[in-house]
Amino acid sequence: MKISCGTDIIEIKRIKESIEDLGIKFLERVYTDKEMEYCESKNSQKYQHYAARFAAKEAVFKAISSKLHNKYDIGWKDMEVINDENGRPHAKILHIEIPEIEEMDISISHCKEYATANVVVVWKMSH
Repeated sequence: MKISCGTDIIEIKRIKESIEDLGIKFLERVYTDKEMEYCESKNSQKYQHYAARFAAKEAVFKAISSKLHNKYDIGWKDMEVINDENGRPHAKILHIEIPEIEEMDISISHCKEYATANVVVVWKMSH
């Protein structure tokens, strides 16, 4: 079993400024419809949730990019971070099948100023 991890932290203010300056153009470039729907439902805390998902996508990319050796072209909207029915976040790779990934686990957190994410990927053993 091979394991890789990725982590990211971002200032919530940076995401808020990007959303305020670029609006829907920024949102549609980075987030899926489900992610936007979730974040917008958080009203006054929506920027914390947008920032947390941004950090999560960065962390996923950091965890998988070194193992893929430019084999796949993965963009912002090829990853989706949504919560399950218990509120636990899950990261999914969309539109691209990456059979080398056996399992992926994610943890995200945020406070007033920062959002952070940590991802652990378990890779299938190659024979």
